[in-house]
Amino acid sequence: MLNIKAIRSWKYCGAVVAYTLAAAAGFFLTGTRIAGVASFADISISGALELPYSAAVFAGSLVQSIISGNIGHNIVKLSSLALIVIIKMFLEPKNDPKLSGINTAVSVFISGTAVSAVIGELMYKLMFYSFYAILAGFTAYSASRVILDIRRHKTVLISGRSGFSCAVVFIMLISSLCAVEIPMLNAGIIVSAVFTITGAFFYRQNGGVLCGALSMCGAFLSSSAVDLNIVLLPAAGLLTGYLYRQKAHIAAACFVGINFVLTILTGMTVKSVENMIDIICGAAIFIPVSTMFSDKWIRTGNESVAALPEMIGAKMKFLSSTVRELRRESERISQILSNEADIDREIIENSDKVCALCYRRAFCWKSDRGNTYRGFSKLADMTEYAVESFPHELDECIRKNELVDAFSQSSREKAAAKLMEMRFSESRSLMYEQLKITEDIIRTAGERIDVSYSETISRSIKHKLEKFGIIPDKVIACYNSKNRLIVEIYFVNEDAPDTSTRICDLIADELHLSLDCTEPVQSGKEVRIRVYEKPHFGIEVYAVSAKADKSDDNGDTHTVFFDGSGAAYAVISDGMGTGKEASCESRMVVGLFRRLVTGGVDYSTAIKLINSVMVTKSWQECFATFDAIRVDLDECGLTVLKSGAAATLIRHRGSVLKVTSPTFPIGIYESSEVFVKECEFESGDIIIMFSDGISENAYPFIKELLLGGDDIRHIVDEISVKAQVFNHGMHSDDVTVIGVRVTG
Repeated sequence: MLNIKAIRSWKYCGAVVAYTLAAAAGFFLTGTRIAGVASFADISISGALELPYSAAVFAGSLVQSIISGNIGHNIVKLSSLALIVIIKMFLEPKNDPKLSGINTAVSVFISGTAVSAVIGELMYKLMFYSFYAILAGFTAYSASRVILDIRRHKTVLISGRSGFSCAVVFIMLISSLCAVEIPMLNAGIIVSAVFTITGAFFYRQNGGVLCGALSMCGAFLSSSAVDLNIVLLPAAGLLTGYLYRQKAHIAAACFVGINFVLTILTGMTVKSVENMIDIICGAAIFIPVSTMFSDKWIRTGNESVAALPEMIGAKMKFLSSTVRELRRESERISQILSNEADIDREIIENSDKVCALCYRRAFCWKSDRGNTYRGFSKLADMTEYAVESFPHELDECIRKNELVDAFSQSSREKAAAKLMEMRFSESRSLMYEQLKITEDIIRTAGERIDVSYSETISRSIKHKLEKFGIIPDKVIACYNSKNRLIVEIYFVNEDAPDTSTRICDLIADELHLSLDCTEPVQSGKEVRIRVYEKPHFGIEVYAVSAKADKSDDNGDTHTVFFDGSGAAYAVISDGMGTGKEASCESRMVVGLFRRLVTGGVDYSTAIKLINSVMVTKSWQECFATFDAIRVDLDECGLTVLKSGAAATLIRHRGSVLKVTSPTFPIGIYESSEVFVKECEFESGDIIIMFSDGISENAYPFIKELLLGGDDIRHIVDEISVKAQVFNHGMHSDDVTVIGVRVTG
C-alpha cells in the first residue's frame, strides 16, 4: 500500500510531478492544430519553462511523434524544441521572460528556415515561419511572465501587463485543449465553461464577459468550424454575473439554462448538442471547484485600491488612540512653562508693599521718580542686601530696613523660579522629543502597506461572525507580501468578546484554514483582534526567573508575544536595584512595549515613547534596562534591540555570536537611542537572553552549552543553576534567562 504522506514529504516529489506534467504537455499538444496549422503551444511552453522541464516537453513531443509515426511531419517542431533546450543549457539565464521569448522565436525561425531550405521552399515559407516564430516567442514570453509572478508572489495577477500575459496564455490554453482529441467531449469547451462561470460568479458581469470572450477567441483559433453557441459564452457570462455570490449550484444551473435558451433561439444542430454536453460537464465541475477558489491565488489588483482608504483610516485611528495618553502628558508639560522674572513687576510689588503707607510716597514717586526708580532697580539687581550697601539714590528713604527685607524675599523667590525654569527647560526638551516621536508614528502609519485586500474574505468573515451573534465594527482581511492571510477584526468596547479563541475557531471553520490569533488589544473605545495564517517558521521558548536573596519581589520582568503580523518578540527588563520598586519599573517597560507594538507602533519608536514615560514618571531617578529580540517568522530574520542591557548570545551555523549594547538604560536621558542589530538567522538557531544577574564570567560556560546540544530547557536550567557560581560579587541579583529556538 502506498504511503502518500511519505511520498509528499520526499524532497524531490515536486520536481518529479512538474517534470511529469511537462512531459505530458509535450505528448498531448504535439499534433494539435491552431488556425489550420500545427500548434506552437508545446514550443512556447518549452521556451517558458526552466531547462529540466523544457527538456521534458521535448521528450514528450518526441515520444508522441515516434508513436504516431509523424517524425518527418513534426521535424520543424522537434528541431525547434531541441534548439531551445540547447540554448537554455549554455546561454539563457533563469527567470528572464524576455530572453525566454527571444530564445523561442529564434529557435523556431532557425529551424523553420533550415528545413525550408533543405526541401527547397525557403522563399515560399520564409514569411510564414517569421510570423510563426514571433507568435511562438510572444506566447513563451507571456507564459514565462505568468510563471515568474506565481513564483515571486504566490499568486496570479490578472491586471496590467501581467493580466495581458494571462490573457494570451489563456487563449492558447483553450485553443490547444479544443484541439486535443477526446471521445464525445471537447476539453477546451469544458474548461471554457468552468472559467466563464467562475469569472461571472466571483467577479460579476465583467469577469463573465471577459472569460467568455477569451474562451470564444481560443475556440475559434482552434477551428473555425466551432458551433455558433460558443459565440454566446460572453452573453451567458454577462447574465450569470448578475447572480454574484449566490449559491454555486444556482449559478451553474442558470448558466446552463441561459446557454440552452440562447442555443434554442439561434437554432439547434448536432454540434450545438455536443457543445451543450460540454457546457453541462463544465458547470458540474464548477460546483466543487467554487468551494476551493480563493482570491489568495488570483488577484485583479482593484480590490487593494478600493479598500485602501478604509485600511489606512482604521490603522491611523487605532494608532492615534494608542498614543493619545502620551500626547495629553505632553500638553500638560507644555502648560507648565513659565515666564522670566519681570523687574518692573518686582519694583511695583515692593513699592506697593513698603511705600503704600509712607507719607513721603508722593514726593519719592512723583517729584523724585527718576532717582527712586534707579534705586529700586539697583536693589532688584543685588544678590546680597545690607543697609551699608544701600543705593545712594535712596539715602533719604525712611524705610530702608523694610525695603531690604522686601527685596531679599523677592530675590529668594527669583532663585527658586530660576531653578524651576531649569526643570521646565528639561520638560520642554522632553516635549519636543515626544512631538518628534509622534511625527515618526504618523509618518510610519502613512507609508505604503504591502498587502492585498480581500473583499470576499472580509465580507464572508463578517457574515459568519454575525451569524453566531458576534457583531464586529469592521473586518479587514488581507494577504501580506508572503501571501499569508491576516485578518483584523475591530469591535466597539460593548460588543468586544472576552477572548479571541472563539473568533479564531469560527473564522478557521469558515475558511478551512489553520489559523492562530492574538489577544484582544484595547485602545480608547475600540478593541482589535488579529487572526492570521500560521507563518512558515515558529519558535520554541523556555524561560527561568529567580529573585535575589532576601528580596520579596523580582526586579526582572520578561514576556514573549506575537504581534499578529508575522513577528515574535522576547523581552527582558531589569529594574534599577532589586525588590518592589525595581519590579514596578521593569513591569512598566515590558507592559508598555507590548501594548505599543501590538497596537501597531514600530518597535524603535515604541522604545522612545517608553523612555519619555519613564523620564516623566516622577522627579526621582528611575530607569530600567531593555533587552528584546524580534524574529520575522516569514523569512526567519532576527533583530536584536538593546538599551543598557546585558549581552545576547546567538548560536548560528556552529558558532556563537555575542551581541553587546553601548547604550544607556531607559529613563536616564530625555532622548533615548536604541541599539539595533540585524543578525543572520535560520531554522535551528538558538538565542540566549539574560539579565544582569548573569555574570560575564559565565559566557564561556554558556557558549559550551550552546555548542553541545539543542535542548533549550537543559541550557536555560543549567545557566540559571550556575548563575551564583560565576557571580563573584558580594551581593546577589535577580536572574532571568530566556532561550529561544527557531523551528520550521
